[in-house]
Parts: sequence; C-alpha cells; structure tokens
Amino acid sequence: MDAVTYPTASVVEFISKNVTPLRIPSDSEPLATDFMIKWTPTLIILDENGREHFRTVGFLTPEEFVPSIMLGIAKYHYGLDRFQSAIHCVDDVLKDHPKSSAAPEAVFLRGVLGYKSAHDAMSLKKAYERLAEEYPGSEWAKKALPYRLIH
Repeated sequence: MDAVTYPTASVVEFISKNVTPLRIPSDSEPLATDFMIKWTPTLIILDENGREHFRTVGFLTPEEFVPSIMLGIAKYHYGLDRFQSAIHCVDDVLKDHPKSSAAPEAVFLRGVLGYKSAHDAMSLKKAYERLAEEYPGSEWAKKALPYRLIH
C-alpha cells in the first residue's frame, strides 16, 4: 500500500482529517502480539482505551481504503453507543462510495443503527430490501435475510 494507496492525495487528506495513524511493523513486540498482527497490512480502528472496533487485513486500493476506514469509524461510534455519529458515517459511505466493498456492510449496519437508536424494526427490513435490490450476492444480503419477515 506504500506504493499505491498511502501516497494518493485523497487517502492522505482523509487520514489527516479523520484518524490518528500509527504504523507498527508486524514483528514489533509486544504490540504485534497484543493486537494479533499476523499479516500486513493490518488496519485496526481502536478507541481511546485501546479496544478494537474494526479490522481489515490485506491490500486496499485508494478507492476501497477510504470507505473501508469510514466504515471502521462508524463501527467505532457504534461500539461506543454513539448511534447518531455512526449513522452519519454510514450514510457518508453510502452517499460517497455506493459501489465500494464496504457499502453492503454499511447498508446492514445502517439498519442495525436505525433499530438500536429508535427501536424501529422496519429499519432492519428496509436494510434487507436495499441489500436484496442493490447488493443481492453479498454476504450482508444473506445475513439480513431474516429481516424480510418483519412487518
């Protein structure tokens, strides 16, 4: 990712505005062991207490890197029960990167966030319907399948 993704202007701008990056070599101890880093690149979103909220392993293009980290930030907020912040992040993924690999999971998470924040079960059904229409072959459409029964 050093040669392709990290030097890309959009990635540099996104990182500088949204995260505090820390680069740890995969053989750096004890952190590599503490965070179970077995392969590079491993990208992890942690909260201020060092708890993990998101992880991705392997190369990401610049076009996939930004929405993936945006989803990670949404999951960070979700994990801390900051539902409105998480909704904002997920909505940004879906608005700005609807064709990304992160988008189907963002739709799923949007449904979960709608339920968690407003106790609205229909948000789960709407997530399923959107997944079935826009991302029918995704694992997230399969995971949302039970939501089709909500009425």
